Parts: sequence; structure tokens; C-alpha cells
Amino acid sequence: MDNPPLVQILLGLLIGIGLSAATGLRVFVPLLGVSIAAHAGHLSLANGFQWLGTWPALTAFAAATVVEVAAYYIPWLDHALDAAAAPAAVLAGTVLTVSLLGEASPFMRWTLGIIAGGGVAGVVQAGSMLARGASTATTGGLGNPLMATVEFAGSVLLTLLAILLPVLCAALALALVFFAISRFARRPRRHSAASTGVA
Repeated sequence: MDNPPLVQILLGLLIGIGLSAATGLRVFVPLLGVSIAAHAGHLSLANGFQWLGTWPALTAFAAATVVEVAAYYIPWLDHALDAAAAPAAVLAGTVLTVSLLGEASPFMRWTLGIIAGGGVAGVVQAGSMLARGASTATTGGLGNPLMATVEFAGSVLLTLLAILLPVLCAALALALVFFAISRFARRPRRHSAASTGVA
């Protein structure tokens, strides 16, 4: 169709936002979820992105998910992974969102994909890095395995909700983004207050 219904675009955008938030916690979990859903015929992918639902992609995402999840339980490697995961999460969030916007114009798909998908993924990933840094500082890294488990569970939950209940998932994703931004907004005030006290 030349003019896809607005509802179709909006639904794809909601699913994309939810999946993008999930990529901010674990990059490959939502990619695997979309691959499984597309392979099963539950999700329709835009032209040029059907490869996400193929057996080779599903197998690759499954292997990458196992490696990524396991690596976050290795002490100190989790911080190195965070640095690498930041751009990967933005890219994955963008691609997933674009792949779900049906036959909308390429300009609209990529604009929404970069702003909504990549933006949400980047903010959630940054919030995750901040929380992991706080965990390392307060527990010496002992609390990081628990945090890795929570992040993995959150990514799985967001992925399932994005596919099954996209409106609810998008609301949760935006709440997560708001929480992450509020945490970042509080940090400069502490530093400025400390510097003012010293002066």
C-alpha cells in the first residue's frame, strides 16, 4: 500500500519503542525475540528486513544472546561490555524500530527509528551504565551479578510485552527513560553543590 494506515505505523512505533528499551538492557535479547516472532509469523517486517526472521539470523541471535548474558557475570568484563554495548544498543534499537514501521516512507521510518528507537535505547543503556557504576562503587562489584540478572529479566520482559502488549510496554519503556533522565539530571546538582561547599 502506498499510504499505510496511521494505526499500523503507530503500532509498529509502540513495539519498536518497547524493543528499543529492551536493547538498552541487553542488545541481543530483543533481536532474538523479534527473530522468533517473525519466524513464527507473529510479526510482519518491513521490506528489506525479512532476514531478521530467517533461520540463520535466529541461530546467530540465539548464540549472541547466550554469550552476552553469560559475559555480564564475569567480574569487570561487564564494564567493558557496557562501553561496547552503548553504540550497539542504539543501532539495534534503530534497526528494530525501522523494521516494524511497515511500508511507511523510508524518510519517516529512519527518522522515527533514529529518534524514537535509537534515542530510547541510548538513554536506557546510559542509565544501566550509571546504575552499574553505582553498584560497583558501593559493593565493590559484588552486587553486579544481581544487577545483571535483573537487567536480563527486564530485557526479556520488555521484549515479550513489546510483542504481545505493545501499548503497555511502550508506557513502561517511557517510564524507564524518564527515570534514567531524572537520575542524570540529579548528578550535576550534587557535583555543583559539592564544589560550592568547597569554595
